[in-house]
Amino acid sequence: QVQLVESGGGLVQAGGSLRLACTASGLTYGAYAMGWFRQAPGKEREWVSCISTLVFGITSYYGDSVRGRFTISRDNSKYTVYLQLDSLKPEDTAMYYCAAELRLSGGCSSGPNRYNYWGQGTQVTVSS
Repeated sequence: QVQLVESGGGLVQAGGSLRLACTASGLTYGAYAMGWFRQAPGKEREWVSCISTLVFGITSYYGDSVRGRFTISRDNSKYTVYLQLDSLKPEDTAMYYCAAELRLSGGCSSGPNRYNYWGQGTQVTVSS
């Protein structure tokens, strides 16, 4: 059974940092690109970042609103992808979701419909 479990969310002040983690099980980890999305109440789900599979050279991508502040990485020995959130702003407040995309090529997708599996989410709240 495929399972993605997020952790690391919490309440922080503006300007603070968090590190989110997503641990995968039940899938061929190296064949999946991994992505992070977020969704605030009443808003559409927004793509945050993604990182490519292990088959080719690893590449990563970021949405315009987080580029320069967030960093995605993966620890393959632990089957875990991380999202480091720095310089947090109140508008970053959302439920953050990890997702896995089966790919046979390099890169990764920004569209949520391309992802095969999703975690349950972890809440990030940033106070001003």
